Amino acid sequence: MNPKRRELFAPRITDRRAATAGAAVRESSAEESAMPTVRDEWVLRSFSFVFYMTMALVVSFYPLYFSAEGYTKLQIGAIYSIGPFIGIAANLVWGYASDKFRTVRKVLIVIMFGMLATTVAITQIDSIVWLYVAMTVFNFFFTPVNGLTDSLTLLTIRRTGKSYASFRMWGSLGFAFSALLFGTVLRAVGVEHTVAITIGTISLGLAIAFALKDRPGGSGGTTVRLSGFFQVVRQPKLLVFLALIFTMSFAHRTNDGFLALTLKEMGASDTVVGWCWTASALSEIPMFFWLSRNGHRFKELPLLMIAALFYAIRFFLVSIATNPLWIVPIQAMHSVTFGIFLVTALRYIQQLIPDDYRATGQAIYNIVWSCLAGLASGIVGGWVFDGWGAPVMYRVASGAALAACVGFLATSIFQRRRE
Repeated sequence: MNPKRRELFAPRITDRRAATAGAAVRESSAEESAMPTVRDEWVLRSFSFVFYMTMALVVSFYPLYFSAEGYTKLQIGAIYSIGPFIGIAANLVWGYASDKFRTVRKVLIVIMFGMLATTVAITQIDSIVWLYVAMTVFNFFFTPVNGLTDSLTLLTIRRTGKSYASFRMWGSLGFAFSALLFGTVLRAVGVEHTVAITIGTISLGLAIAFALKDRPGGSGGTTVRLSGFFQVVRQPKLLVFLALIFTMSFAHRTNDGFLALTLKEMGASDTVVGWCWTASALSEIPMFFWLSRNGHRFKELPLLMIAALFYAIRFFLVSIATNPLWIVPIQAMHSVTFGIFLVTALRYIQQLIPDDYRATGQAIYNIVWSCLAGLASGIVGGWVFDGWGAPVMYRVASGAALAACVGFLATSIFQRRRE
């Protein structure tokens, strides 16, 4: 090469190399700064603890509150089905917004503000029509929180190597603490104070949300497009998995929506209702730890088959129970049902959804197991409960879980043969 031309091009080549090296250094520095600190991890655990306190109130004591306000079981079932219906859109909207703008923290802050405003509005409502409207708006904010928190947790543990269980157990502790404490408190002061207590837990969660830290996901610079996401969700493997999750979750959500009312019909006090929810929440924790250490030794589909089988047994036992105190140890089966289901399903879906679409993927998963299953269980469960009673409703739930068990077994055998 001509010396003059060499001199002309050399600086450009040097500049290009320097720029590339600089970009690599900046990328490395960004990764290091993205590493969560111990404080960041405990803020995330605290947020999970407080949010699950709110969830315990909504799941465990809102049905009792609505019943005390004079609403029928069918109306309460409709309240719990309208919420998940709007949750289908809510999970997609907030999940996509989180991926699009690369922030979970800011989305959670907006959502917590919305939850707080609508909860305050519920205290001023005495009409079933306006209650439907308020609970629909409330669920537009409430239903995506679980998926967004899981998304932030999964992106956090990807950089630390810590287990999902070490974060999720704090949600279980929050749920158990809330169910036990507020069950006792509400027995003393009256179930009509349920919403006021919920305002307090949401306010605390909002304060903690400001201290959360976002975590970059995927390739960082990749533009999130709906077309790319649709390619991901069209996978036959994912669609079959979601169909089976829906079937098993129908059984799970039926119990969530109607356990408190079932216990009340059996003559249980608010304290016994709190014991039942506490037993289920605490039973998750040892299973989470066991799965975090040993779960990788087992394939996901056989584990989910076992969870579905125990769901079928658990709900059949509830259907034949005649004393509300018997429900407390039966609820402890939550460890081998929901404990296995939650951790294993998340582990499986992580393999199917790339990090660039983590929040949206979690939204789709939440829509199926929470919203669609909640919608179906609220309508069908309320109809069966009103028409034939709680024992028949729980046998329907048991049958759905058994169908999911067969489905997971068949899918596992099919995939093994293909491999």
